Amino acid sequence: MHQIFWVNRPLKSFDFASRCAKLRRNGNRTRETMMTNVFDDYMVDPKLSLLEKTRVQAQVLVPLLRGLRAELGAERANAIVRKALRDWSQQLFAELGEAIEGRPKKKWAAMHAAMAEVTERDVTYDMLRQDREALEFDVTQCRFAEFFGALGEPELGALLVCEADFDIAAAGEGEVSFTREQTLMKGGPRCTFRYKFAPRE
Repeated sequence: MHQIFWVNRPLKSFDFASRCAKLRRNGNRTRETMMTNVFDDYMVDPKLSLLEKTRVQAQVLVPLLRGLRAELGAERANAIVRKALRDWSQQLFAELGEAIEGRPKKKWAAMHAAMAEVTERDVTYDMLRQDREALEFDVTQCRFAEFFGALGEPELGALLVCEADFDIAAAGEGEVSFTREQTLMKGGPRCTFRYKFAPRE
């Protein structure tokens, strides 16, 4: 799957919804193959969804974070946890990108497709644009945001889930740029994903 470079092809060659449907039809074999090729180190167990994995992480991290806040104060504890999780995520996705052969845009496309496959069942989105120059969509419902909102830890959710999108985009190394002005996780009405692709030289 990660050999399909939809960002350089006409619109009809990549449709976000149809690709997710195809993945579901192919079942666990496709999913496990892709996890081995792209996200094996990130997902740990290909049978888990990203939401399931995140819930397991939260079982450990939420008590730890709250214990640190009690000992060090909220500001200091939050800063320590934020730095640790951001360093971990940036290093992990950088290493995943290095393991994928090809141009930076190809690396991003493989990682983005893998992330979409492990999250699409837990989000609802509106596709706004998808062509050679840009990919734009809004997430309007997110079970990750609902989960961390119920815990009262949206910032932790942002660190574990949302910030990974920036780390994946970094694999694009100038061929892919990414902005997101708001997220459901941090109280916005939607998550505004905006990708732009540099012209191929």
